[in-house]
Amino acid sequence: MSPDHPPERYPARVALHRQPMGVIASAMTARRNVLELIPEIATRQPMVSGKTGKRWHMVMDLGALRRVLKDRVEDYPKSLVTRLILEPAIGNSMFVAEGAHWRWQRLAAAPAFAQRHVEALGPVMTAAAEASAQRLAAADGPVDVFAETVAATFEVISDVTFSGDEGFDRDAVHHAIDAYIAGTARISVLDILGLPGWIPRPGRLFSGGDLRRMKRVADEAIRARARSGPRPVPDLLDLLRAGEDPETHRRMTPAELRDNLLTFIVAGHETTALTLAWALYLLAFDAQVQHRAASEAVAALGGRAATAADLPRLTYIRQVVEEALRLYPPAAFLSRTARIHDRLGGREVRPGDTIMMPIYALHRHHMLWDDPDRFDPGRFAPGVTRDRFAFLPFGAGPRICIGASFALQEAVIILATLVSRFRFELTGRQPQPRMILTLRPHGGVWLKVAERS
Repeated sequence: MSPDHPPERYPARVALHRQPMGVIASAMTARRNVLELIPEIATRQPMVSGKTGKRWHMVMDLGALRRVLKDRVEDYPKSLVTRLILEPAIGNSMFVAEGAHWRWQRLAAAPAFAQRHVEALGPVMTAAAEASAQRLAAADGPVDVFAETVAATFEVISDVTFSGDEGFDRDAVHHAIDAYIAGTARISVLDILGLPGWIPRPGRLFSGGDLRRMKRVADEAIRARARSGPRPVPDLLDLLRAGEDPETHRRMTPAELRDNLLTFIVAGHETTALTLAWALYLLAFDAQVQHRAASEAVAALGGRAATAADLPRLTYIRQVVEEALRLYPPAAFLSRTARIHDRLGGREVRPGDTIMMPIYALHRHHMLWDDPDRFDPGRFAPGVTRDRFAFLPFGAGPRICIGASFALQEAVIILATLVSRFRFELTGRQPQPRMILTLRPHGGVWLKVAERS
């Protein structure tokens, strides 16, 4: 497609607003779709500032992003809203923790995500890709590929976390995650007003049951592992139990293990499932890109499921994954709170100001990307360069997602396997990008799926 195609020729996108919104309208909008809080001008300006209950700044300026995420990261901790939403589910794990408490957990967990360990988990991803292909081959009629990718990636994350222990109730954990995202991960009007965290948010008062059950399942799995000892091939639980802060030699307590494992389970399956579902939608949207991706996968795999060893020969599949992450980043809206007086992008920032980083707008910014709403995997071709802070699907700086290489490896293995065996075509049901906690396709991603001859 060329840049002069009409808007309906672009893949699904969010209708960004053009008029200012008040507190109530902002709260109602955020509960429906956080991305609708983004003004359209944010895709054309380096910063947008305002006040809705409290002062806020939306930052798309690359230098300012570098300062917040890398150079002065401790001066911009995660916002109160982020903590209020996430702490009930994942406690004070490394995703939420700040300062020294974050640092030692990160150091203790880092060896578990070393490249050699990620590659060693490849067979689990290959098995999940094969199982997913078998389910699609047996399907009759259009398929919600988002439901399928959720099943595949949850299979991966539960196996690499707990080695498929029989005592680990996948269904209970999966149900708790879905209920949590649907019911309690929504922004409250009290969040928009900037009221203190000790004031209860009504929508989150009744969320405890599912979360308690999820934590009990994880606690029991950890206790069982302590009794049985590590697996011959260590899984994530074994690696985290063995991990320690290299400076203090401190190890995670059972509660810290649980919170971090639940973090990896929630983030590890949801984000990759979303990436795969959006990637399959985009391939169905553009038949030429799908043909090229399928040709590469067929040549590399010869009918078998992909493995980690195949990744160097699946460069175009990787480009498709990265373009899906650009257009539909799972973590599409980040927020921080300023601790200090500062200047970002030439603007004054005061302590307590909310710093919003709308990754969705950054990835579709007209100053950074040519025809930004267009689907074009060529943006990520070998040799193409861009500023590091223009593409942030996994964040950046010291708090970059620890599982980024794991997620990319899994996505390429599963996508290559599926596209080598099936053709995907659009139906009349258009997915709607809607963000609550992550950027999900509201209504699912319904595609026609046919085996390649």
